[in-house]
Amino acid sequence: MLTAAKTLSGLMGLCVGDALGVPVEFTSRAERVKSPVTKMQGYGTWNQPPGTWSDDSSLTFCLAESLCRGYSLDAIANSFWRWYKAAYWTPRGDLFDIGQTTHAAIMRLKQGVLPHQAGGKVENSNGNGSLMRILPMAYCHQTLTFSELISRVHDVSAITHAHLRSQMACGIYITIAVELLKGANPQTAYLQGLENIQKIYSAREHILEKPHFGRVLGGEIAQVPIEEINSGGYVIDTLEASLWCLLNSSSYSETVLKAVNLGGDADTTAAVTGGLAGIYYGVENIPQEWINQIARKNDIINLAMRFAAAVYNS
Repeated sequence: MLTAAKTLSGLMGLCVGDALGVPVEFTSRAERVKSPVTKMQGYGTWNQPPGTWSDDSSLTFCLAESLCRGYSLDAIANSFWRWYKAAYWTPRGDLFDIGQTTHAAIMRLKQGVLPHQAGGKVENSNGNGSLMRILPMAYCHQTLTFSELISRVHDVSAITHAHLRSQMACGIYITIAVELLKGANPQTAYLQGLENIQKIYSAREHILEKPHFGRVLGGEIAQVPIEEINSGGYVIDTLEASLWCLLNSSSYSETVLKAVNLGGDADTTAAVTGGLAGIYYGVENIPQEWINQIARKNDIINLAMRFAAAVYNS
């Protein structure tokens, strides 16, 4: 049974990671080595109070909220537009960060382009803007076949990021998240997830993209030296970094702080990482002092309860 604790673990795990990274987004790894993040702090890059989350969490919550009413690409796309236009699901009523590819897709949605045709399809549109928000789709695994789930994951990615590489990154991430939801440990979830997704990614179009995922699909991303783990905005970098942090840590706090202190796109790396770590370690093992500082904490808890009820009863 999918419980509210399970949904809250993922949503809060993602949000806390995001909020830890917001003040140091775009700072270098050298800066983080010199002055590592060890607690929830504020201001910095975006001059926001402690506990402020970014577009990563906002769009994740938009997706979860939409799924509470069933699966509809139009509804999901409309919630993204509402976020952009009316600051829907923002932490403090203000939108302060948006990726270029996501912005361009939302502008196309405004012009009447259908959701499955709105996302960027060219090579340089493979930022991490769909990976950062895709986690709620993992909770749909109980009511869909695996192939149906991954197909929907691809479609939800395509609202803003329609290149096959971004879709596949989301698919790999979700299949691992599903195994964590089933109770597997990170290493087992990683390897079983890869085995499951290989059955989907055997078509020629996927095979042509697979070299970009070589280090992940090889099953040994945890053994890559930290110097070779990148933490910029490229979707492959974010997928690799999130799995590397998860597989090389032994607590929620260690996992997300490791992600933040990679530097670069710190909030998104930590959000993507935190979603997986939250599911595995559980909300009860996220430091309470961090949760207490999160903006709209009670709204997030309420969303998790409604989301669990909706997904379980669908």
